[in-house]
Amino acid sequence: MGFYNLTKSEREFKVSFIYQALETDLQSNQHTAFLSFYSNEDTYIRKAAYIQTGRLYSISESHKAKLLELLYDFLEHPDFKVRQTAVSAAGEIGMKDFDPIETLMDTALFDSHHSVRNAVIGSVKKMGQKNPTPLLRWANQYLEHPDKEIRREICHGIELRGRTHPQDILPLLQQLEWDKTARVKNTLVHVLGQIAYKKCCLETVLSHLENWKNKELVAKAKLEIIDVHDRYKNFAFYSQEEAIKIINKPTIN
Repeated sequence: MGFYNLTKSEREFKVSFIYQALETDLQSNQHTAFLSFYSNEDTYIRKAAYIQTGRLYSISESHKAKLLELLYDFLEHPDFKVRQTAVSAAGEIGMKDFDPIETLMDTALFDSHHSVRNAVIGSVKKMGQKNPTPLLRWANQYLEHPDKEIRREICHGIELRGRTHPQDILPLLQQLEWDKTARVKNTLVHVLGQIAYKKCCLETVLSHLENWKNKELVAKAKLEIIDVHDRYKNFAFYSQEEAIKIINKPTIN
C-alpha cells in the first residue's frame, strides 16, 4: 500500500518505524533497512527515509561518521533510486552542515542518471535556503563549467534562494548572461522570472539587470517577468499591470 494511501496516524507510525529501523541498522553496522527504504518504488517512502536520515545525523553525534560513510558508499550503488535518495539525504545534512557532504554533491552532479542529478538540484535548493554561504560558494565554481548541463543545473538549483534573497544569487546569475547555449539561457531567463514575482524582489532584480551588458537577454527576461506575473497572478506580489509600470518606469542615471 502506498504511503499516502495510509491514514495520518498510520503514516506517522510508518515514519517512526523507518527512523527506528535506520537507527538499528547504524547500531548493528548494517544497511539492510537503508537499502530497503532507499530503493522503495514509493517516492514518499524514499522521502521519509531521507528526512529521517537527516534527523539521525542531527540527533546523535555517534551516528555522523557512519551515516556519511554509508551515503558515500551508496553513490556507487547500481540502483539509481538508492543514489538519488542518498543525495537527498545528504541535502538534509547540508542544510546545517555542508562541508561533510560537499564531495558527495561534486560526484552526484555528474551521475549518469537524470534522477540523481535532479536530486542534486533539489538538495541545492533546500540547502540554499537554510545554509546559503557555503552552498553558493560551492555553486559558483560550476557556473563556468564546460558542460552546459552542469551550468544549467546550478542555475536552476540556486533559484529558491533568489525568491527570498535575490541579491545573493543575482551576481552569480550574471556570470551566465553571455552563455552560448540556448538551454542555459532559457533556464537563466526562467530563473529571473521566478524570483522577480516574489515580495520585495522585482525592484532588486530590475536594478541589477541595469548593469547587465547583454541587452537582448535582459529584454527577454523582462518579457518573462511580465508573463510570470500573469501565470502566477494568484501568488505574485504585484499584479501584471503594476509590474509592467515598474518595468517601464524610466531609470535615473
